[in-house]
Amino acid sequence: MKHNRTMFVALTALLFCMAIGSAQSQDKKIKIKGLITTRTGETLIVKTADGNVTVALNDDTKVQQPKGLGLRKKRMSAAVLIPGLKVSVEGTGDPQSQVVARSITFDGDDLETAEMIQAGLTPTAHAVQANQQNIDANKQSISANSQNIDANKQGVAANQVQLASQRQQINTNQEEIASTAKRFNELSEYDIKGDLNVSFAVGSSAISADDKAALSKMAQSATQQTGYIIQVKGFADSSGNAAMNQQLSMDRAQAVVAYLLQDCNIPVRHIVAPGAMGTADPVATNETAQGRSENRRVEVKVLVNRGLSGS
Repeated sequence: MKHNRTMFVALTALLFCMAIGSAQSQDKKIKIKGLITTRTGETLIVKTADGNVTVALNDDTKVQQPKGLGLRKKRMSAAVLIPGLKVSVEGTGDPQSQVVARSITFDGDDLETAEMIQAGLTPTAHAVQANQQNIDANKQSISANSQNIDANKQGVAANQVQLASQRQQINTNQEEIASTAKRFNELSEYDIKGDLNVSFAVGSSAISADDKAALSKMAQSATQQTGYIIQVKGFADSSGNAAMNQQLSMDRAQAVVAYLLQDCNIPVRHIVAPGAMGTADPVATNETAQGRSENRRVEVKVLVNRGLSGS
């Protein structure tokens, strides 16, 4: 009888120690650094040097960007946490072996790179195309100068230096494209669960009543999906200058995001940072009024990670 009592006391003490250890493990402070590879609603998959880590977001999570050279940080929306962004996460463990994020910090340059990934590498591709056009122009100039080479030796030499410099810039851009494409290919694929184009009048960012109704219906459908995110990209037609079209495309994207947040009650952490595409990727010709009206749009897509959708 005494032996049984002793065994019971020992077992009780062991279970108590295990419970204490588990609680301490769950409350342990965790710091990680890595690349966001997947965004599924309120969770992120962060690729670190030691493997993938699941990070959970909540209403208390602080998303911030260093401001200046001091210790100050600028508070940001969770919408900027997009695949391709390098982040530093501080938080605690939970019973599901996730890291519950207390703060997530990122660098502005890394956000710009991630947004280029989301935009389909358009800015870098355009830079390469512009450099190629400059090379072609310089080749014609060199050919013209060769007709009177004795009088234009200095001009030919200068053009050759410029040509070599531009070739070097193209090589640099190509390496950047390859690097960014590699990061893009590492990101998990998504299934499109909803797709909507919101149209706009010339020079306007106001959403029509019909498009508001369509957005509300899409938002209601999105909330039925597990781990959904909503991607918003704004576009403009070719009217006006490039700077104006770039700003107008951003104004249109932000107007759609504001409607989803304020009128459709979509949490901000389910919306990817809006993209301003300017006149890139037109869906119709800008030579006709009908074509330009189709290009004045905001593309809205409901995305679900392919692993969650069961594909």
